[in-house]
Amino acid sequence: MKLLIVEDEPKTGHYLRQGLNEVGFTAELARDGLDGEHRALSGDYDLIILDVMLPGRDGWQVLRAIRAAGSAVPVLFLTARDAVADRVKGLEQGADDYLVKPFAFAELLARVRSLLRRGQAQPQDNHLQCADLRLDLLRRRVERAGRRIDLSAKEFALLELLLRRQGEVLPKSLIASQVWDMNFDSDTNVIEVAIRRLRAKVDEGFPRALIHTLRGMGYVLEARDS
Repeated sequence: MKLLIVEDEPKTGHYLRQGLNEVGFTAELARDGLDGEHRALSGDYDLIILDVMLPGRDGWQVLRAIRAAGSAVPVLFLTARDAVADRVKGLEQGADDYLVKPFAFAELLARVRSLLRRGQAQPQDNHLQCADLRLDLLRRRVERAGRRIDLSAKEFALLELLLRRQGEVLPKSLIASQVWDMNFDSDTNVIEVAIRRLRAKVDEGFPRALIHTLRGMGYVLEARDS
C-alpha cells in the first residue's frame, strides 16, 4: 500500500514516514501544499495523510483540488486545529477522517488501516445505494427517488455508515465510536436524536421506511418487503 504524507514539520513528517514504512507501507513525504497537491494528483496513492496549515497551499485547498479531480482516495486530516468547526469543515469538504495533534501513532495506524479497509469495499462508481436512496461520496450529496436531501456533516456520516453496513444491526456503541469518535454513554440520547432527525429526512414522505430500530439492539438500514 502506497501512502502520501503532506506535512511541513520535519520531525513529524520523518516520524510518520519512518513509522509507516516500518509497519509495511510505502510512505512518501511532501513538505508543502504545492508539492503535496502535485503528488496527490499525479501519483497513485491508496491513502493521503494531510496537514491543514501548510506553506504554498493549505490543506483545505489541496483537498478541494483532489476531490475536484474526481479522486476518491481516502484522506486523513492530521492537524493541530482542534475546533469543532474545523473538523466539520474537513469532513464536509470530503475528508474521510480527522485526527488532532498531538496523537498516538497506534491510533493513527488504526485509523489508516480502517480507511484502507473501507476504501477496498467502496463501490467503483463512488455511490452507495439502498432501494431509491442514493449517496454520492464525491459530491457529498444524498437523493431519494430523485429528490435531494440536505444533511448536516454528522447526518451524512451516520447515513454513510448505515449504508456501508446495510442489513447489519449496528449497536449504539459502534455508531458512537465511528461517527462521534467517542465511547457510548448510556446517559446521553445523542444517537437517538440523530437517528430521529435522519429518519425524518430520509423516510418521512416516502412509502417505505429504510431506517429501522431493533429495540435493545441498535439500528439497521435495509429495504424490507412491505
